[in-house]
Amino acid sequence: QAQLVESGGGLVQAGGSLRLSCAASGRTFSMYDMGWFRQAPGKEREFVGCISASGASTLYGDSVKGRFTISRDRSKNTMYLQMNSLKPEDTAVYYCAVHLRGAPMNPGGYDYWGQGTQVTVSS
Repeated sequence: QAQLVESGGGLVQAGGSLRLSCAASGRTFSMYDMGWFRQAPGKEREFVGCISASGASTLYGDSVKGRFTISRDRSKNTMYLQMNSLKPEDTAVYYCAVHLRGAPMNPGGYDYWGQGTQVTVSS
């Protein structure tokens, strides 16, 4: 069964950094664009960013642009989210998923969602 598993979340002080990983198992997603989303309590799922299948192109949400970087290692079937200069408003559960259709910022076009990893940024 194909699935994605996020890891690397935790508690960090404002201004700190974390790197999240999204590991695929059961099948390879190297031919697909993939994305990161986050969801804070009481809020809608928010687009963080996405990366093309080749890894050559990335797109970021305005709230993380310049602070977060997405990369992928196709040989390891893994995607990463490097988060720098973290702010308390970055606190959320972070999810990775495979982009199958439509606009990359629309979560409805994604599938194979992971279970999420909690990121908490203290002030």
